[in-house]
Amino acid sequence: MSDTLGGYAGKCLHLDLSVPSGRTEDLDPEILRDYLGGTGYAARILYDGQKPGIDPLSPEAMLVVSTGPLTLNAVPGGGSVELCFKSPLTGGWGESRAGSDFGPDLRRAGFDHVVIRGRAPRPVYVVIRDGKAEFRPAEHLAGKLVSEKLAMIRRELPDGRFSIGCIGPGGENEVAFAGVQFGDRAAGRAGAGAVLGSKNLLAIAVEGRNEVVAAKPAELKELLRTYFTQLRSNPVSIGFHDNGTVGDLAANDEKGDWPTKNWQSNSWGKGAVLLDSFVRRNFIKPYPCYRGCTISCGRKVRVPDGAYATVEHGGAEYESISCFTAYVQNEDMDAAVHCSHLCNEYGVDTISAGAVIAFALECAEAGSLAASDIAGLDLSWGNSKVLPRLVRMIALREGIGAVLADGVRAAAARIGKGSEAFAVHVKGLEGPAHDPRSGKSLAVSYGTGNRGMCHIHPAEAMAWDSGKMDWGLCKHGLPDPNGVDRWDEPGKGSAAKLIQDGLNLPDILGTCKFFMYAGIGVDELAAMLSLITGRDIGPAELLAVSERVINLQRLFNLREGFTAADDLLPARVCAVPSFGRYAGTAECGISDFPGMLREYYEARGWDAGTGIPTDATLKRIGLRR
Repeated sequence: MSDTLGGYAGKCLHLDLSVPSGRTEDLDPEILRDYLGGTGYAARILYDGQKPGIDPLSPEAMLVVSTGPLTLNAVPGGGSVELCFKSPLTGGWGESRAGSDFGPDLRRAGFDHVVIRGRAPRPVYVVIRDGKAEFRPAEHLAGKLVSEKLAMIRRELPDGRFSIGCIGPGGENEVAFAGVQFGDRAAGRAGAGAVLGSKNLLAIAVEGRNEVVAAKPAELKELLRTYFTQLRSNPVSIGFHDNGTVGDLAANDEKGDWPTKNWQSNSWGKGAVLLDSFVRRNFIKPYPCYRGCTISCGRKVRVPDGAYATVEHGGAEYESISCFTAYVQNEDMDAAVHCSHLCNEYGVDTISAGAVIAFALECAEAGSLAASDIAGLDLSWGNSKVLPRLVRMIALREGIGAVLADGVRAAAARIGKGSEAFAVHVKGLEGPAHDPRSGKSLAVSYGTGNRGMCHIHPAEAMAWDSGKMDWGLCKHGLPDPNGVDRWDEPGKGSAAKLIQDGLNLPDILGTCKFFMYAGIGVDELAAMLSLITGRDIGPAELLAVSERVINLQRLFNLREGFTAADDLLPARVCAVPSFGRYAGTAECGISDFPGMLREYYEARGWDAGTGIPTDATLKRIGLRR
């Protein structure tokens, strides 16, 4: 690859908050060739630049704000930003994405990546503008809710259209699953907000006027016109626009893809009723998370009146609503919308927050938590009144909230008394609102995911064997989903490997994963990338890059002490549901997860016993330790 970088801003900004100081460096052409950008480039930075065993909340820990070569407003799904770091929740690889204009605006400001280290002696925020960084005092922002911080910063930056990412009180209090808010959108999972809070960095504002130039702009414009025409008539694209992600509540409940009562079941039977209540009372209109999005899957929502009255805001995503309804047996949609909004205001991940609350409810029911532990709180299933209070207590680390704020794994270790059986997580990351008992390939992806039990990083693999989607991967070796039974287990390990390689690409290239569901598959990503960079990059090479990135992240975790034992699913997630639609369906349970895992290891070229990539595999994929 030449040193002339088509499609990149071409610079990385390094910020040391301890000094404070900033310096810029050119992107490394060799790393770009092998990792392209996004979570790939960031993985190389973190693996090479951060010592293993470091405390993720120490000044020496790094957080990388990353974009990719497709992070452009004009590209389908190009409004993305990735945060990469060592997770304070899991102790391993951490990454979290948000949709917004922040990523494209960061590139207009002159940078593809920002590497943050150190700890400011007092709270600060950073302004990045046209190739320069400025540190501003932020003591006056401390303790404020996210919306208050954003309003105050915008008043202090009246002369530009800034995109802002900021943390809430949860991040300042180092809640292990605190996120970073980009307006109404959150990079929620794995604790990036806690990392920034530990550094006394409350916000980053970016603005730039320099557009990133594609190598072949005329050809790219014509190709994008074709893709957007296809997207406007694509049924998945239309469905996301009309119904958003929360529109899946009823269907997922019906097919056993809705974890219920802290994963005791995979269906509840109330999804359709709750969705109807949401549409009639809470939904206002769809909205896009970045300029140029043709899908607009976001929902503007509110609670117009009553005990949970909530202002209009962007929120109420499928995961957030599921975790504050089915997870905790709450039938009041107003309460769920309100709690989702509170999580964004306090800056904590909605999934982990709902999961630790469900864990606490079960602990109370089982007697693992004494009355003195919960100070008179009514922690009974379905009690909507306690949910907002628990969100605040977690974010502020008050009472039982201080225990829950470190996640279910740490909470179970502290509480004991059999509570470990109720702590649903992989590698420390709480389970999201998709159930692998609805499609077994998801079980493999959950168990082997580098950041933990995640449905989207790298892949919602259940959408293949249960949802019958292929993302353009069948031509690259993925079996036709129409010939696959969702409850079969043989073949799911090898399929999960290729699905992960394919669905990891948006995180590397800097796009929204939903566009892959709407027809922008591996071939289309390769075509856009070739025109943007000026280098002919085929789909096979893209998949090879993704495989390299996944293996590097695996090496990161192994270096941090993870082993094959961390690739296991919780027993509860494998069990036949104890109630609900599938309670009597034996094949719904996961009977041979070790067999699927062995198949996955073989497909990856990892040692069958240790799960460590072999030397031959590392040589084949061109990866250096």
